[in-house]
Amino acid sequence: MGHHQNGVPLPFIFSLVALFLLALHANMSSAAERSTYIVHMDKSLMPKSYASHQHWYSSIVDSFKAQVPTSSDGHKISPSLLYTYDNAFHGFSAVLSAEELETLKNSPGFVSAYSDKSITLDTTHTTQFLSLNPSTGLWPASNYGEDIIIGVIDTGVWPESKSFRDDGMTKKLPARWKGTCEVGQEFNSSLCNFKLIGARYFNKGVMAANPGVTLSMNSARDSEGHGTHTSSTAAGNYVDDASYFGYAKGTARGVAPRSRVAMYKVIWDEGRYASDVLAGMDQAIADGVDVISISSGFDSVPLYEDPVAIASFAAMEKGVVVSTSAGNEGPRLGTLHNGIPWVLTVAAGTVDRSFGGTLTLGNGLTITGFTLFPTNAIVENFPLVYNKTFSACNSTELLSSAPNAIIICDDTWPIRSQLFRIIQSQVLGAVFISNDPAILELGHVASPSVVVNPKDAPAVIKYAKKSAKPTVSIKFQQTLIGTKPAPAAASYTSRGPSPSYLSILKPDIMAPGSLVLASWAPKVPAGRIGFNVYLPSDYNLISGTSMSCPHASGVAALLKGAHPEWSAAAIRSALMTTANPLDNTNNPIRDDGDNFNFASPLAMGAGQIDPNRALEPGLIYDATPQDYVNLLCSTNFTRKQILAITRSHAYDCSNPSCDLNYPSFIALYNDHHKTKTKVQKFQRTVTNVGDGAARYKAAVIAPKGSKVTVSPEILIFGETYEKQSFTVTIKYKAKKKGTVSSGALVWIEQNGKYTVRSPIVVSPLV
Repeated sequence: MGHHQNGVPLPFIFSLVALFLLALHANMSSAAERSTYIVHMDKSLMPKSYASHQHWYSSIVDSFKAQVPTSSDGHKISPSLLYTYDNAFHGFSAVLSAEELETLKNSPGFVSAYSDKSITLDTTHTTQFLSLNPSTGLWPASNYGEDIIIGVIDTGVWPESKSFRDDGMTKKLPARWKGTCEVGQEFNSSLCNFKLIGARYFNKGVMAANPGVTLSMNSARDSEGHGTHTSSTAAGNYVDDASYFGYAKGTARGVAPRSRVAMYKVIWDEGRYASDVLAGMDQAIADGVDVISISSGFDSVPLYEDPVAIASFAAMEKGVVVSTSAGNEGPRLGTLHNGIPWVLTVAAGTVDRSFGGTLTLGNGLTITGFTLFPTNAIVENFPLVYNKTFSACNSTELLSSAPNAIIICDDTWPIRSQLFRIIQSQVLGAVFISNDPAILELGHVASPSVVVNPKDAPAVIKYAKKSAKPTVSIKFQQTLIGTKPAPAAASYTSRGPSPSYLSILKPDIMAPGSLVLASWAPKVPAGRIGFNVYLPSDYNLISGTSMSCPHASGVAALLKGAHPEWSAAAIRSALMTTANPLDNTNNPIRDDGDNFNFASPLAMGAGQIDPNRALEPGLIYDATPQDYVNLLCSTNFTRKQILAITRSHAYDCSNPSCDLNYPSFIALYNDHHKTKTKVQKFQRTVTNVGDGAARYKAAVIAPKGSKVTVSPEILIFGETYEKQSFTVTIKYKAKKKGTVSSGALVWIEQNGKYTVRSPIVVSPLV
């Protein structure tokens, strides 16, 4: 039995985890020899005897289906074609043996191949926090993103969620839309509507990797919650009285509430594979989406083997904005994924909202702390105990001897570990002392407990020690708006420099990612009490760059609606050069993962996304597909590796350049050359998208220990869409202890209407 207080039971049920070891039969080794490969082909070399590329690819795989061994259970383990690709890239994925792959490499048109790999998942007052409002700015200018189609590559969707109702949506789909609502398990075509206009699923990769597997939800229906959350964040409809067990109560809505949603389920409970991700992105491009939102990425892969990089290149050529998550491996440098030069890479920040419980001591002192205990438990005049014997809260044995009371835990042990021990030992509840951002950014609280700030702790401890009969009452489900300082770079958000391509500063921007309220799959637990009492909810508060990415996707959709003529690079430029590097105290944004020091652009990019300012950026840094090819040509990639990305011989490598026309600057140094002065020069071209003639002057804040010069310092434009070029030269030395320093170049329009800001970073190679 759990402890009781005032007749209120607080049971905690323990679960046992059974571990099973699976032995493979030796006579099944022939199956193990086969695995899924993603194969890039040169479509221009297709023999004329084939009617289509699909016919060509299937014939290649069929040619391997001669005599193959039969397994002991009677199944023939044959090579098989999974997907053919024609939009994201040219080629196919197939289950092949190593010998068959070697034979394939000698076929005409073969470019490259690599084995299938796993993808990593990265998860609404936030629209108000971003200053989106119905009277001025980007919402009315874009008509709330009306008729822009956001393709979400994720775990599926819960179509019955109120966020996907089509109230207020126009009843005619855009003519460019070629998608469909695919029928599957617990999913029929009537579940789509004028909001959720498409839903498809791609499972051949996961099934090939797990022969004989039965998928738990073989359709576009979400069985994890992640895809429902991200898609409703980007473009969910208005839902009144949404909350997470009474926290964050209000009207939920997506960033682009009048945009359409198309879901491409590529991530399964049973696995996450590149072949399925490629198939989903390939189909999204063919279906006619305007924005692709993908809150997941591949770690430690070169660009020419990264499905997101490959598919997003094709999307970029068609003007589709691809918004991606930076990853949740922070705060270490160089952990970022999706650091792809032609996508938008989004970091995660905190929000000016916190969730609390009001702690009232028996002497009348009231303190507000953090909690997300998912029910309005009655904790009234409970005994409050501070005892050094168990106040470290790190021993289940010691805590089990504690009295029926609310225990005060010292700030001497990681709070997650303390919370686990409190639940494990069936203590009634606790007052934790911590300002650890990990619990504030990520934390669901499964015990009727509150986290108080260390500055408030002495008064609580003093009362508990001095009073004859100390008591405490806790009121849960408090939501506090206007928390300062905010935003801060989240401790978990992955940092640059980008391993994919070091010479482009990534991430690009930061968006709200911590404890974001959005729609959820009600069959997936959203809250927990103790170890084994799970609670459902239609809305959930979760954290991650998975949550920041769809915020940026939604803003990109709004910009696409307001400026349909802008390229993907122009939209990214507008978002970056107008991003806000300051928090709501008007000081530089701080970093929760770096002792609350000022955040580097390697953590937050250019700063917090500012949708209304992005509507009118003044100048943009544009880039063409050939510009990205020039960058690829400057690497040590082979011709075939470049072709794996570009798919086309139409591009040439006659003008290789690593100096992409990007709205940020990064200069790298090697720790071993501390005394050597380095000079790096950047060439940039900006396009005037303001009203007519304009004059801009450069203002520079140089990274500490560096000298930055801009030439010319004044840009004069005679008309809209005129271009002007300039150079930036950074003179710098390696830093002691391999530190990162940062600054900015700001072009200021003479009347002060526009400020066009680009971050500058000097960083060690990591």
